[in-house]
Amino acid sequence: MKIFIESVGILGPGLNGWQSSRAILAGTAPYLQAALVIPPGDLLPPAERRRTGVPVKLALAIGCEAIAQSQRNASELPAVFASSAGDGDNMHYIFDMLSKNGREVSPTRFHNSVHNAPSGYWSIATKSMAPTTSLACFDASFVAGLIEASTQTLASGNAVVLIAYDAPYPQSLHAARPISATFGVALVLTGNKTNRSLAELEISISRNSNASTPIADAGLEAIRVGTPAARSLPLLAVLASLNSEKIRTPDKIVQAKICFDYIAGNQLDVVVHPC
Repeated sequence: MKIFIESVGILGPGLNGWQSSRAILAGTAPYLQAALVIPPGDLLPPAERRRTGVPVKLALAIGCEAIAQSQRNASELPAVFASSAGDGDNMHYIFDMLSKNGREVSPTRFHNSVHNAPSGYWSIATKSMAPTTSLACFDASFVAGLIEASTQTLASGNAVVLIAYDAPYPQSLHAARPISATFGVALVLTGNKTNRSLAELEISISRNSNASTPIADAGLEAIRVGTPAARSLPLLAVLASLNSEKIRTPDKIVQAKICFDYIAGNQLDVVVHPC
């Protein structure tokens, strides 16, 4: 498959949006570990906003950033949501309540615990009637989301926004399924090149056994290894470097290849071509 990336949204520890993170990801500025700051949003009504947890706030923030950069209308874009973890805080609360005699689970807690809750809030916030897909694929959730969103944009001819996010579980769930950081990335994908395209991706699934591509900075690599959504970091690093000497020189443009671990002995190979 050949698709194009128009824009990026990103939030993570020390990564506060695409514009401020590009130099860090390109390796031209140092990465400094810092607490995640999710910018406040006012797209949801106040009552709905109070009920949302970190995954919903994160998904809305990165999705809105990517779409704003692409200069598209969020209400018209199909969306693919990918998360390994979902809302762990709500799941923990429900499990705790079910372990007690009363077993009285809040309806609000329940509807916020389902895996497609962020997509529902997204539709409310953006007033979108476009279709959404919510999926999970354990550590390969970002990869599965990228395949799904790429397939959709090629099949439909429409731009699609991919929104991938994860957040750590509270204890004792964290002991059974550790996720190291809260991290989210959003990509607006198209099947055809536009005047806003950042790069062309050539995507293929293979049975090769190459190691997954790391990211050079040790702090970011720890986040990549420990957080499924952050498996995207090597791709983001290449995108951030497109206008630097690492990729573009006066006499040639160098492509970059990234390998992602997938499932059932497969891997996803992505070749990035600057636009």
